[in-house]
Amino acid sequence: MADLKAIATQIRRDIVRMVHGAASGHPGGSLGCTDFFTALYFKVLQHNPQFSMDGRNEDLFFLSNGHISPVFYAALARSGYFDIKELATFRKINSRLQGHPTTHEHLPGVRVASGSLGQGMSVAIGAALAKKLNNDKNIVFSLHGDGELDEGQNWEAIMFANAHKVDNLISTVDWNGQQIDGTTKSVMDLGDIHAKFEAFGWTTLEMNGNDMDEVIATLDKARGMTGKGKPIAIMMHTIMGKGVDFMENDHHWHGVAPNDEQLAKALAQLPETLGDY
Repeated sequence: MADLKAIATQIRRDIVRMVHGAASGHPGGSLGCTDFFTALYFKVLQHNPQFSMDGRNEDLFFLSNGHISPVFYAALARSGYFDIKELATFRKINSRLQGHPTTHEHLPGVRVASGSLGQGMSVAIGAALAKKLNNDKNIVFSLHGDGELDEGQNWEAIMFANAHKVDNLISTVDWNGQQIDGTTKSVMDLGDIHAKFEAFGWTTLEMNGNDMDEVIATLDKARGMTGKGKPIAIMMHTIMGKGVDFMENDHHWHGVAPNDEQLAKALAQLPETLGDY
């Protein structure tokens, strides 16, 4: 896993540089989910960087909590979807790398605009049902924030997925306990998310989202559980801001860019491994 950990370190470095360069963006959740994206795009996902929008005969991924676009863009660029030099345009005027992923800019790897929270589960279910209709044996992955589950549309979709046996779907929840206004417990206590998904009829797993070995093993286990009549949910425990000590477990870094001094401190903790953009 050494190579994957090196990739994850570089992607974390990309994230803080991108957000600093734009003086805006969402570093906290992006850093927390970096190991997941690295495992997904460099090990688990059966995907083709020679991008086609219909995605037939390949696994699909949908990012629901679109504000963590920095980690999404970095993972796409580092896995060959577009030139890593484009990361320097993040959130700039006329850039394809907008603060929330969009489709009208025709960015390879992005199949749906996201960032209007609560909608990604519905989209992922639609894509999974389309694969069934097309006799496509590949599967659909999605990622959601725990604070995002405050949106009611999620729960209608969660109920629908079980009722219609959408068993080619693996949805992961980033359970970091933080959202923009504070802890999820203080804003609107979600209770036991794992138990809730089980009560809605999903097969439910848990993993440490900042342990690369465990992420890969759990995603592989989840793939092996598809096709058995139930959708699969993974409760992923992460640390917001993982990898940069002064950002860790602090909701204030949900959507704040580091200044020059903070960037230098962050980069000192994230050695360059693959070459900066």
